[in-house]
Amino acid sequence: MSKALDGVKIIDMTHVQSGPTCTQILAWFGADVLKIERPGVGDPTRFQLRDIPDVDSLYFTMLNANKRSITLNPKTEVGNRIFARLIQECDVLVENFAPGAIDRMGFTWERIQELNPRMIYASINGFGPGPYEDCKVYENVAQCTGGAASTTGQIDGVPSVTGAQIGDSGTGLHLATGVLAALVHRSHSNRGQRVTCAMQDSVLNLCRVKLRDQQRLAHGPLKEYPQYPDGEFGEAVPRAGNASGGGHPGWIVKCRGWENDPDAYIYVIVQAHAFPNLAEAIGHPEWVDDPEWNTPEARLPKLMEIYAEIEKWTMTMNKMDVMDTLNPLNVPCGPILSMKEISTEPALRASGTIVEVDHPERGKYLTVGNPIKLSDSDPDVARSPLLGEHTEEILREVVGLDDLGIQEAREQGAI
Repeated sequence: MSKALDGVKIIDMTHVQSGPTCTQILAWFGADVLKIERPGVGDPTRFQLRDIPDVDSLYFTMLNANKRSITLNPKTEVGNRIFARLIQECDVLVENFAPGAIDRMGFTWERIQELNPRMIYASINGFGPGPYEDCKVYENVAQCTGGAASTTGQIDGVPSVTGAQIGDSGTGLHLATGVLAALVHRSHSNRGQRVTCAMQDSVLNLCRVKLRDQQRLAHGPLKEYPQYPDGEFGEAVPRAGNASGGGHPGWIVKCRGWENDPDAYIYVIVQAHAFPNLAEAIGHPEWVDDPEWNTPEARLPKLMEIYAEIEKWTMTMNKMDVMDTLNPLNVPCGPILSMKEISTEPALRASGTIVEVDHPERGKYLTVGNPIKLSDSDPDVARSPLLGEHTEEILREVVGLDDLGIQEAREQGAI
């Protein structure tokens, strides 16, 4: 079965998480991703957070599937020539170094265009143009500067970051979208272009509903927030605990066993058209015909009271039983699934979302497969490469070096 990006060659000059997320998605779609790593060192995540001594960490293996690894030092004379040749032969260059790092290697955007006018050059930065564009940014910094942390956390509590990697992986996914758009554009323009994505911008894009609420706040209190009607609203969108942040109120409530199980909870949404079924299920059929309860407007000032009544009912059964009861009633809900539960979920294994991969050094491990499914492209997941595993292969196939050229590269320390 053919892949969507068969024939596309990508120079992967990325490391850690944001860039590798982008290139891994493109590799899953069938692109030939050539991961360039420093000779003898490689991507720093190969040895970060290791659980097995002297073996590539899960941090690395889970972000670099379906790639080929070549060690290369472009700062050497022969390494510079090899890198130039790769630019000529490939379609996309992706990097997430500090601003200007590729330029300092002698490969400005202008030179890259001279070498290959069809090259798409994609970069991840912490900030876009402005006073902070040269600052380093990591996951939690992006969450804080992009608006996520200020709007996440318990009411009247401190700002909180989320466990989802919306700064790193979120930006990588945004960049992949840009690369795909540039590839489509090139198909009729025959020219490459720059693609840039700032981590702050990506987090803000994922927080767009909070920017929506900031503007709504100027016209009165946010009635779907728990602060309404008794709490005070300041000048900025407040933290709202587990409130849904959408048009339909929702909250996390306890289920049976919550005293000993930190994940014995379920999220229940009080959706307008399903409210009669929910009221019946939790033992309050009288709410259905009571004007004090049977409209969204009437319920808004009493949301916390409604959640308390829901919780009395959910605490009598486990979270999966609650889900099995509410789903046939069209009441949206979702159990709080632990990583252990997710890792053993048969449906996720069957769909290829959780994949078991065999690695020559660490053995079998679990990883997340491609979350984007295409009907005509099989979403297979291959293991991550060993450091420099494909160096000679790439030098012969892509760069066109012979034995003598490879030997010269080794003697200069270029590979």
